[in-house]
Amino acid sequence: MAAVQEAARRRRLVVKIGSATLTTSESSIDYGFLDDLAAQIETVRQAGWDVVVVTSAAIACGLEALGIAKRPTDMPSLQAAASVGQSALSTAYAEAFGAKEMLTSVVLLTRRDTADRTAYLHARDTLNRLLELSVVPIVNENDTVSVEQIRFGDNDTLAALVACLIDADLMVILSDIDGLYTANPQVDPTAQLIERVDRVDRDILAAAGGAVSGVGSGGMITKIKAARVLMAAGIPLVICQGRRRDCIVDAARGTSVGTLFTAPERPHEITPKKLWIALGDAVHGTLVVDEGAHAALVERGKSLLPVGIRAVEGHFDYDDIVDVADGSGHVFARGRVTAGSDLLALAAGKSREELAANAILSVLADKSVIHRDDLVLFE
Repeated sequence: MAAVQEAARRRRLVVKIGSATLTTSESSIDYGFLDDLAAQIETVRQAGWDVVVVTSAAIACGLEALGIAKRPTDMPSLQAAASVGQSALSTAYAEAFGAKEMLTSVVLLTRRDTADRTAYLHARDTLNRLLELSVVPIVNENDTVSVEQIRFGDNDTLAALVACLIDADLMVILSDIDGLYTANPQVDPTAQLIERVDRVDRDILAAAGGAVSGVGSGGMITKIKAARVLMAAGIPLVICQGRRRDCIVDAARGTSVGTLFTAPERPHEITPKKLWIALGDAVHGTLVVDEGAHAALVERGKSLLPVGIRAVEGHFDYDDIVDVADGSGHVFARGRVTAGSDLLALAAGKSREELAANAILSVLADKSVIHRDDLVLFE
């Protein structure tokens, strides 16, 4: 009984490590950093946390093993490097963590594995079982087979997905920058670190700017978008300088490091299905809505109707995932549509009566474009 109670008290932590933090150059892994990482993970596990590591740098590790000093630009060479590097990277993790008597595993994912809900649930079950077995899963995108259509594009998104999959209590991104600043500190000496964010609004998105590292594939904006979904899911996120001493340990203790994106109590409406909608599939387009539709969705908990749509952007089909934006272009929701973009472009702004009187559009007269059960709000 005591063992069951102890297991029930264990919290879950996802640690995401960017390429710029894990490498000393674009083709060399920092093995000393891995040793320190293992020591920190050992400490937080002893404090009652189960940990999943989402890592980058398979390509960099492969380039090192192949003796290639400069990162190639063609896809076959990058995927070949990833194939060699994934084995070497997994071995490096296994050795560093094994020295602390921790067992690691390898979990490789692509969007193909999460866009399908059944596969998404299988991935969740596998990660949960690994944690039950006291394993530290090392998760990475499967760069050997990933192409643009099935790539996450950055491991910030992948890490957020993993955090939602395992119902994490905290996610920590180890970056090459101290956190989110009011402006890019590399070009603006007056930029100030933002230590706490309670809501991702237009100002926060504007402050994120673009990428600050040439090694990774993401940037601050991808971290903020991940934070937006995590906050909706009730999972706090810390972005911090990955080489700061004991940064993971301090973040797990609640000590201020970098930027904390707070999260309220998890809303009852944030179901596993909605988390899958928010992160499990690529976004195929955008619906721009008017002020009335924005208020109905955010303030009154309604579904999205055709009459509230002002513009349809991109090409998408029935059941695809799309963003929902206000007139200024600010994305405030994401959901699964009940009709394709061509039909919605014709139906946009029309009332139920107008739709019912049209032979082509009458199928939309009595149903929502995005049902409330298939909608995730970011605000």
